[in-house]
Amino acid sequence: MGLIQLQIDGKKVEVPAGTTVLEAAEQTGIHIPRLCHDPELSPWGGCRLCIVEIEGMRNLPASCVTRVAPGMVVRTDSPAVVEARRAILELLLANHPLDCLTCEKNGECKLAEYCYVYGVKESPFRGEKHNYAVEDSNPFIIRDQNKCILCGKCVRACAEITGKNNLDFAYRGFNTRVSTFGNSSLLESDCVFCGNCVSVCPTGALMEKQMQNKARRWELKRVKTTCPFCGTGCNFDLCVKDGKIVGVASNPDSVVNGRALCIKGRFGWDFIYSDKRLKTPLIKRNGEFVPASWDEALDLVASRLREIKGKYGPGSFAALSSARCTNEENYLFQKFVRAVMGTNNVDHCART
Repeated sequence: MGLIQLQIDGKKVEVPAGTTVLEAAEQTGIHIPRLCHDPELSPWGGCRLCIVEIEGMRNLPASCVTRVAPGMVVRTDSPAVVEARRAILELLLANHPLDCLTCEKNGECKLAEYCYVYGVKESPFRGEKHNYAVEDSNPFIIRDQNKCILCGKCVRACAEITGKNNLDFAYRGFNTRVSTFGNSSLLESDCVFCGNCVSVCPTGALMEKQMQNKARRWELKRVKTTCPFCGTGCNFDLCVKDGKIVGVASNPDSVVNGRALCIKGRFGWDFIYSDKRLKTPLIKRNGEFVPASWDEALDLVASRLREIKGKYGPGSFAALSSARCTNEENYLFQKFVRAVMGTNNVDHCART
């Protein structure tokens, strides 16, 4: 693939053919605002906030769907571009609730961020506003379509990441909205509640129900970890406040899964605070399990393993591992069986 030379904001850039103007700008360290674009989704060019000025073109094209061309001269912050972006934001605010102080997405809302950058405080456009009922009939996702800006990211995430095609645009004009088939609730639809739509939503239109009223976004500490529910090894961030987990957030830098997660990984974390969960080792004494320290429990396990090996030989011992453990844990497990117990009788629950 050949390289193409162009100029962006006075900087000479050389990128592979087929690169979009937005991608070329990113490689140069120039950020172009966008609401509908996501690197994990197909380009759409719907929000128009990523418009740029290109010499020789009459209009202001969307940079996320415009491919670079040899000798192209691009300006990302010309007066015409800034004015157009400000007008786009004002149009979006014309039908968007201004309840930012109480919005759960405050601190991560891209619409609010760009309104701040371009100094848009309110919309000069007046007219009818939507008044949709907030949908919270399911245990996982809150959907407030009054805050939807029709960026289409949830539609593409459902189709391209999850492969369900459960969401799409319905109706026309002012009444256009993102809907399920038959405009049913998420609970009554084919939604599998993976939450991938939530992870790409740039506003408060889609929110994790478990995180409602738990913390402001800037109060959260993110701790990257590996999902324990299967052997895929998906990564995500645990959202922690005051030493307690309040939710899970996708990490786009995850090597295995990117932003994609399933319902277990995104919403199945609350078991860690179950009152039925064991919090200390138990040792059976006189036919009953009683609490013990870790040293007591580990010493008992070690002594019993030595006793079994010495009495019956290594071949009497077998071990079964789990796909819910990480690769590193499974490696250490089989190494212990072979090197310490002296047997190759080790198997895995995922083998068929």
